[in-house]
Amino acid sequence: MTYSTHCLLALATLIPARPKASPSELDDVLNPAVQRVRDLVKSFLSHPITPVATLQFEHQFQEILREMGRVVTQWTYNNVEPAAVEALTKHVVFQNELSTRLNWKTPQNVWTLFGQMRLDRVGYRATAKNGQPSIFPAAMALGLLDGASPALAERVGLLVGAAGMTQQRVLDQLRRDHGVGWGVKKLREVSAALAAEVTVHRHEVQVQKVLEWLNQAESCRGRHKPVLAVGRDGVTLGLRRKGGCLFEVASTATVSVVDRRGNRLGTVYLAYTPESGQPTLSAALTKLLADVLQRWDKALPRLAYITDSGDNEVAYYETTLATMTHPRTGEALPWIRVVDYYHASQRVWTMAEALFGEGRLATSWARKMSKWLLKPGGVNRVLHSAAAFRDRTTLGKTAKAEFAKAYRYLRNRMRWMRYAEYRRVGVPLGSGVTEAACKTVYTQRLKLSGMRWKKAGAQTVLDLRVLQLSGVWAAAYQRVLEDRKQPQVWGQGDSVESKPALAA
Repeated sequence: MTYSTHCLLALATLIPARPKASPSELDDVLNPAVQRVRDLVKSFLSHPITPVATLQFEHQFQEILREMGRVVTQWTYNNVEPAAVEALTKHVVFQNELSTRLNWKTPQNVWTLFGQMRLDRVGYRATAKNGQPSIFPAAMALGLLDGASPALAERVGLLVGAAGMTQQRVLDQLRRDHGVGWGVKKLREVSAALAAEVTVHRHEVQVQKVLEWLNQAESCRGRHKPVLAVGRDGVTLGLRRKGGCLFEVASTATVSVVDRRGNRLGTVYLAYTPESGQPTLSAALTKLLADVLQRWDKALPRLAYITDSGDNEVAYYETTLATMTHPRTGEALPWIRVVDYYHASQRVWTMAEALFGEGRLATSWARKMSKWLLKPGGVNRVLHSAAAFRDRTTLGKTAKAEFAKAYRYLRNRMRWMRYAEYRRVGVPLGSGVTEAACKTVYTQRLKLSGMRWKKAGAQTVLDLRVLQLSGVWAAAYQRVLEDRKQPQVWGQGDSVESKPALAA
């Protein structure tokens, strides 16, 4: 029996000196707020009705409702435990540690959606006197996180991970909407603790979400196989350093499901602060893909890896995806590698400007070649045309170097630019989803004007943000609350000496 369950039973049956809270006690808490509502309504109706008066009425009514919520919440939470300390169980066990009840209640500041309140709760001290901190089962049963209620902690996570939300804007909104007057230090503590908890469950809820989309894609009508499309990219991030700022490349990855009609059903995201070689992102992405395929028991979807040709993107394909086997059958997985069409088109425009300069001729040729890229053998035709114009055009040193670089880019990646074939089987041609992730994950939140980050703070925001963008926040947070451990009641009247040996 958990401590919280024991408290409820104690309130209901075991404590004749402290019966369950009566409705009249709650009325005593509510009556002052109800009277304020009556007075407000009476005052509003007794004066001329104007738009200004209406505005003031609603704001004042909102304040009364929040204060009512605060006092009711405070009264309710303080009735989780009986007033008589001796009515509580003498011992509890938590994390294999036996703790003994203290004989007094200790106050704690608690922040809720309705503002700050005071919680008086009983502590339990480790019997072994090994320096372990006291535990407070009532606070644990309520699910408090550094003093924040589960509802407020969730609100904090959603605000911190939202686009455009600077630290100060989060604090201002908490104060305005919830009467929570935190400072920077408290906000960071709660955000970091929450991010650590939800990140534990990110992998599992993302796997479940991808499987859900795969089932949806499999069951819909269309002429293509469903596609599991993977991408990754880098984005510069300003990091705080002693004496200045250093810009390094952070990383992001996407896993999307495209249905039989070519519609993208959804995308889950991964994101990590700068790291040489990006091993953390690679490991997380590989594990996500392996677990999705391990649990998917229907026909294998088409597997596509769509990126530009950055060093980390290429290395991940060559060292991981190209050698990846099916986790259940052991067969080689037929990954289709696609060099993003829009990056290829950029090289076409670079060659056009090198050959013709800026103007109508360059624009006309580049547009025509971009269309040719989409035809069978398209990249070969583009290269032949470019080479023909190059042979009869004298280029300056800079134009010559730019042309050669763009030409080599297309020539060396021809086998991954079969865009007509990809189109025919329903594989996306571009890494737009991943390119957009750099904007939605990073730019809209971590690259606002003047922002500079320490890695730990940036990762906290990223951990909260990717869950929201992946559409799995609710599932992850539900798991967090269900996973929070509760102390177990040792037994009313049991002595420490009579306890059996605890598990190692």
